[in-house]
Amino acid sequence: MNIPTPSSVDDSEFIPAGSPLIWLDGIMETVERALAQQTLALWATLGSFVAGFLVASFVFWNQVRPVAGEGSIIFPMALIASLVAAAAFILSSYLHRAGETRFMPLWQTLISHCSFVAVTIAFGGVTGLSVLLVGHLLGSGLPGLELGGLGGGILTGVAAALAGRLSFQAGIDLSLRNLAALLFTFLIVGTVFAMLTEADPTWWQRNFSQLGIGASALAFNGTVIGAGLLVATIGSYIGRDLHRLLDDEAVPRITVVVSIWVLAGLALAGVGWFPLNQQPGAHAVAAFAALGLLVLAAGYTQYVLPGRPFVLRFVTGLLVVLIAGCFMLTFIIPVLTVTALESIVVGLSLLWMTTFVRVLSILTPNRSVASQRRHLLTAA
Repeated sequence: MNIPTPSSVDDSEFIPAGSPLIWLDGIMETVERALAQQTLALWATLGSFVAGFLVASFVFWNQVRPVAGEGSIIFPMALIASLVAAAAFILSSYLHRAGETRFMPLWQTLISHCSFVAVTIAFGGVTGLSVLLVGHLLGSGLPGLELGGLGGGILTGVAAALAGRLSFQAGIDLSLRNLAALLFTFLIVGTVFAMLTEADPTWWQRNFSQLGIGASALAFNGTVIGAGLLVATIGSYIGRDLHRLLDDEAVPRITVVVSIWVLAGLALAGVGWFPLNQQPGAHAVAAFAALGLLVLAAGYTQYVLPGRPFVLRFVTGLLVVLIAGCFMLTFIIPVLTVTALESIVVGLSLLWMTTFVRVLSILTPNRSVASQRRHLLTAA
């Protein structure tokens, strides 16, 4: 007669369903997974520092460069840190989300890959702009500061480590919240950098587009183009989450949602692509088209979303009413300046997007869904 020993007994046979022990096992597994991810993030931080330090030390070897002015050390630092951040995001995505598109049809795979490329560029762009902004502040606060190979390497390593960790963390499970935060950071850092480097102190008396004309033109126009790219990418990820929530039956409606967001992003990018002083007509058309398409995207996306929680309906209604009121106070009853109007519209749009992505993240299951539709526009 075989008597089962403790090592041969399956404990699960004696644990009833719903037992606290099963719940505790699930908690422990979640904790272990989270700790493992933090360990990987730590190694990514150290690796990013070493990569940034070594590359910068090689580039700045036997050199002494100023932090500000001609031959500034900040520009190559920004480039190195942005490349390290992009590499960290690519590595994290490969480690944690490899094979995610294995069972997806070709159209879904292409959308996923294009979105991945856009987000990678955005992480690099945010890192580069952030380093440039910090460098400008250092140059203003510490005039005459110069750095050699060792100092430049350490400073670049620190910037690369911070950016690499954030990028690596985002690559573990990229969500709409990450993208919304990335968009906000990109807009704020890029706009502040453009404001600080603008030579004309009276630009704000006209509109934000003045920043795309003078000394800050490259920074501001590049920021707007990058923000447009991010808005289009956010639309793609909104489509991804709506598909996870609604499945294949809603693909036609989801396609319309994504298309509106992509067009809004392209229109916003056109604001930076067509500077006000070079192509004022195209610049104005792109600006008003971006505004109209963003409002349309907000309204139609909420229409497609099932349930439509009260908080989202309230914020959407508030967005439309306040934007309409601000237009009246700018063009009919001239109380607000165009600069103030632009600031208010952007702020309200970011408020709506924050609310929407939080609501959608609550409703959406955290799992990848492969579409069974072989073609995007037809179910066959």
